[in-house]
Amino acid sequence: MASTVQFDLVSPERRLASFPATEVQIPGAMGDLTAMEGHAATITGLRPGVLRVIAADGVKAYIVTGGFAEISATGVSVLAEQAVPLHELTPAALDALVADACEAAAVNPDKDAADKAVADLLAMKAAAGI
Repeated sequence: MASTVQFDLVSPERRLASFPATEVQIPGAMGDLTAMEGHAATITGLRPGVLRVIAADGVKAYIVTGGFAEISATGVSVLAEQAVPLHELTPAALDALVADACEAAAVNPDKDAADKAVADLLAMKAAAGI
């Protein structure tokens, strides 16, 4: 059996997941990364994207809009600004996330960062197939 890490995903609203995983694919702010048992201790910011977790019972996917991931040799804890299990995401809910990002971008003094966040959300929407 493959080695596992403890995976935990929480958002301000609720705990979405807590289970052993063999691999966690993270949409990091500086690029995508995969965490597995024995990973070096790392903290990374998240960009909007699809977080995929491979566990004994299959692959689980979550849409995240930002936040942080703390990775250690034995666990991955994701603190997401907003997170929704992919199977619960409706086109209307995804459109609302994109609209929120566009509104935030309109008032963000860092136009480049705001535009990148909107572009990341639109890419996430395409990747989610919704």
